[in-house]
Amino acid sequence: MKIVLPLSALAFGLTTLACAADPVPAISSANILAHVKVLASDEFEGRAPGSPGEEKTVAYLTAEFKKLGLAPGNPDGTYLQNVPLVGITSTPTLSFVHDGVTIPMENINEFVGPSSRLVPHVAAKDSDVVFVGYGVVAPEFGWDDYKDVDVRGKTVVMLINDPPVLGADGQLDPKVFGGKAMTYYGRWTYKYEIAAAKGAAACLIVHETGPAAYPFAVITGSRARENFEISATDKNQGHVAMEGWLTLDAARKLFTGCGLDYDVAKKAALTREFHPVALGAKASFTIDNVLRNVASKNVAALLPGADPKRKDEFVIYTAHWDHLGRNPALKGDQIFNGAADNAAGCAVLLELAKTYMALPAAARPKRSILFLSVTAEEKGLLGSHYYASEPLYPLTKTLANINMDGANQFGPTSDMATVGFGASTIDDIGSAVAAEQRRKMFPEAHPENGSYYRSDHFEFAKVGVPSYYPKNGTHYIGQPDDFAEKQVKDYIANRYHKVTDEVQPDWTFEGAAQDTAFLLEVGRRIANGDTWPEWKPGNEFKARRDAMMKK
Repeated sequence: MKIVLPLSALAFGLTTLACAADPVPAISSANILAHVKVLASDEFEGRAPGSPGEEKTVAYLTAEFKKLGLAPGNPDGTYLQNVPLVGITSTPTLSFVHDGVTIPMENINEFVGPSSRLVPHVAAKDSDVVFVGYGVVAPEFGWDDYKDVDVRGKTVVMLINDPPVLGADGQLDPKVFGGKAMTYYGRWTYKYEIAAAKGAAACLIVHETGPAAYPFAVITGSRARENFEISATDKNQGHVAMEGWLTLDAARKLFTGCGLDYDVAKKAALTREFHPVALGAKASFTIDNVLRNVASKNVAALLPGADPKRKDEFVIYTAHWDHLGRNPALKGDQIFNGAADNAAGCAVLLELAKTYMALPAAARPKRSILFLSVTAEEKGLLGSHYYASEPLYPLTKTLANINMDGANQFGPTSDMATVGFGASTIDDIGSAVAAEQRRKMFPEAHPENGSYYRSDHFEFAKVGVPSYYPKNGTHYIGQPDDFAEKQVKDYIANRYHKVTDEVQPDWTFEGAAQDTAFLLEVGRRIANGDTWPEWKPGNEFKARRDAMMKK
């Protein structure tokens, strides 16, 4: 049985599913908008983990899942998975000395320097400063920015993203670091990880708005406030003591103070022949941490599979419920409501669950569907990381993860996009479903932004589970060709991770309803399929899945 949402209906903002056999309930854009208005209201205080906003959010999601008649998602009979977090509020200082001259750095305005070590105080004095290019060690590309230089106890400074390697034609070489697309080597989490593996005392990433795809204010709005880590018995002592960022101007000031040209050093880092550069400076820093234990929650609801032989196999839909909470240091509006990010994704998750539950009995999926709303995505994908390491159901019985981060607020589109297009056979299913909606499926427009590594599906991919992250399209029906690009630029500049991410008067979520129909059918086909989704040959996560399934 196929479920198709006709484009003719979409063009007029209708959301009723047409079906060849049994009638399928309508998908309601009004329901989606209503959920967003609740979750993004000031009453929910920005949905920060460990806050009253978390309590209200978890209670709301749980009540909605119960209202739909979904079973508890945790085998212990509850709708909750406990995620033990530690909140860390860091107060850092940082300065450099070169030839007896101090080069001070101002917290927030020039650097952000939290620590993920779960201890009250960390410090380093007179740590040698070394520029390590992009901070990448990638043997498969013949790339090593450290060149066996001993950086133990030193402060490493590095550039953001992957090295942009050019081919003979002067364009980005698609065979090296993914060409235009970012690889995990370009992700800031990797840079801290490799610096820690090398024994560095601190890692400072030079922020540039263009390559990062967001301004420095996004970093100060998140990393300069309370951060979270999953509770660890070793207190994260293996992490670098300071996981920091420098503004571009601060980096230039540091290099100039050391008698060096930042732009020359950056250019030198573009080749495999780059060798780490000792700046001749000493770094000193302190970080005072205020710690608190937080019993955060993932919220999980289950639609048991209709086939007794397959109901112990699972398809997981995810959408993170958290945002940045409240910042009492701000004047005026202090609440980061997170309407687009990610009240919208949670609203789609709820509407999707409602539609699954309203399917006729004959149309219910053979395998089980887990609806999972995770905590602390904004703090490093922690809720999904915890689930992937402590799954409620075996990962060897998990066919796929389908992730929703954001939703289409503005209207129906004639296309869709997939983040990480071509990674797995789920892309083939998605392309087929989109075609049946008379839509085209395209790769994401800006793979250089590294979106594949910035949302919850990535934590499932890391452990081998085929993961799928579709996004709304860019060709809006009845709108100019540049409509989508203008909306994205406006959002990044004016609302992304800001207190202004609130429900807007022009939001209809008719496009989100269209995409909900798409998500429903992709999940149903996986849940009913005779073959499991697989990573495609050459994918970086294929070996992990293969190894997992052999156990």
